[in-house]
Amino acid sequence: MPYLGAHMSIAGGVSRALLRGAEIKCEVVQLFVKNNVQWRTPPLSEQEVARFRRVLRTSSVRMAFAHACYLINLASPDDTIFLRSRACLLEEYTRCVRLGLPYIIFHPGSHRGAGVEFGIQRVATGLDWILSRRRGAKVKILLETTAGQGNSIGFCFEQLAEIIRRCRFKNRLGVCLDTCHIFSAGYDIRTIDTYKKTMRQLDKVIGLENLHVIHLNDSKGALGSRLDRHTHIGKGQLGITPFRLLLNDHRFIHLPMVIETPKEDGVRMDIENLALLRRLLRKK
Repeated sequence: MPYLGAHMSIAGGVSRALLRGAEIKCEVVQLFVKNNVQWRTPPLSEQEVARFRRVLRTSSVRMAFAHACYLINLASPDDTIFLRSRACLLEEYTRCVRLGLPYIIFHPGSHRGAGVEFGIQRVATGLDWILSRRRGAKVKILLETTAGQGNSIGFCFEQLAEIIRRCRFKNRLGVCLDTCHIFSAGYDIRTIDTYKKTMRQLDKVIGLENLHVIHLNDSKGALGSRLDRHTHIGKGQLGITPFRLLLNDHRFIHLPMVIETPKEDGVRMDIENLALLRRLLRKK
């Protein structure tokens, strides 16, 4: 049975995300490892690292992993932004190592008009630089599927596969699939037939063995709209069926699945979304 959970706030310290997740019965928690809207923040103290590891060991949360800062753009043609993004992701990767997290998820970024080829190579170069400086670390960097807004990289499986292919550290990379993003990018998963077709494509191009995390988000945008707008489970263009299919797919029963749905009412909707997802388990 997949672990279910949500992205939780780190206000008050990274360990607070775990406590907040435990309060709403998350089995898995996704979190930022530093302030999401700043390039640099104060370093993690030894006390906070120890507290985080203790809470993870003793709470009901069974797994936690990171999502990288949204400022990061490894595909940028602007050297200042690229170098700043590279340094930022290295810092966040290092924090994951200290906290004992297995994954850090990031958006490949936007080529800003420089072209897909440029963007793919730029991302691969940046990832190699980061991983070469943390040799032996077990944290995997997961490239997230994107919706394809603007000049973003990663809205088709082939682009993610090519980034991984060009990296020297392939075994330390993987993929995170976002239901809202792939749908907005043009991959239909609303029926059994289209779901099977999309998963065959994913397996053929990337390999299901390289899929490590799934983001469960409904989509405000229509199929192929390239709109990156999440909404609550069953309240958007995807409906209920894709989530039922994913949750009951035997190939994914070992994967963590988290929601990143809007928090306009605090965690109330997180509780409702997770309850709905749990009701879909084993519901044919």
